[in-house]
Amino acid sequence: MEGEPTAELIRAQLRRLRLRAELSQEEFGKLVHFSGSQVSAVELGQRPLDRFFLKRADEVLATGGLLMSLLKLAERDGQPSWFRPWLEAERHARQLRCYQPTLIPGLLQTENYARAVIRVNDELSDDEVERRLAVRMDRQSILVHAEAPKLVAVIEESVLRRADEGFRGLMTQQVAHLLECSESPHISVHVIPVEVSNHIGLNGPFTLARGNDGGWVGHLENQLGGVVVDRDEDVAILLARWESVRSEALPHRQSTLLMKEVMTSWS
Repeated sequence: MEGEPTAELIRAQLRRLRLRAELSQEEFGKLVHFSGSQVSAVELGQRPLDRFFLKRADEVLATGGLLMSLLKLAERDGQPSWFRPWLEAERHARQLRCYQPTLIPGLLQTENYARAVIRVNDELSDDEVERRLAVRMDRQSILVHAEAPKLVAVIEESVLRRADEGFRGLMTQQVAHLLECSESPHISVHVIPVEVSNHIGLNGPFTLARGNDGGWVGHLENQLGGVVVDRDEDVAILLARWESVRSEALPHRQSTLLMKEVMTSWS
């Protein structure tokens, strides 16, 4: 991300705002709890952009959240090219339909659950884990907008029950979050019970987004990333598979009762 144009803009804006406030790097550093040399390293691009630093900078310089907003744009710029079209479709969706056979869908993950899932990739540094986590949490902001999309998520019961003793506290928090989300009028969470041993969805996760124009676009996840699906015939297949998967899931009330039963079984 550090070489992206938006990241360069953040550093330029930071320096401009600091100088306008008539603060030296040392003076500014004391206010944001960083040393003057660290401030210099950030402005010169020798130190990664730090969320805590930029949040404090916004507060000290009274920017109205400008630097953090630019950071979110920079993080989006840093996403793989194959993922950017999907992010755009997701942000402007009026409806979202998501099936996940192995994980809680990203838009419904708690911060702790998401961090644990991302950290499974031991090739990622701690900084990269936190960067990816921040992007995932930012994506969830679409669900709290005034014009939030209608989200229908279907998950497997086995996903809820995958919790050893060390993971159980985290999963209790995660299932409680699912229950809270499902109380929102625009979010529905449905569970496919373990008794349904075989169905078309087990071929892999997918998400569908419907835009303002009524058109649908899909997203398929795999080990190397993902694929955006926009050919009419391919989208039609995903829509048909969605109907099949959705028909295997429990209704809203029964899904809620099952999630509560899972939590009770751990206590």
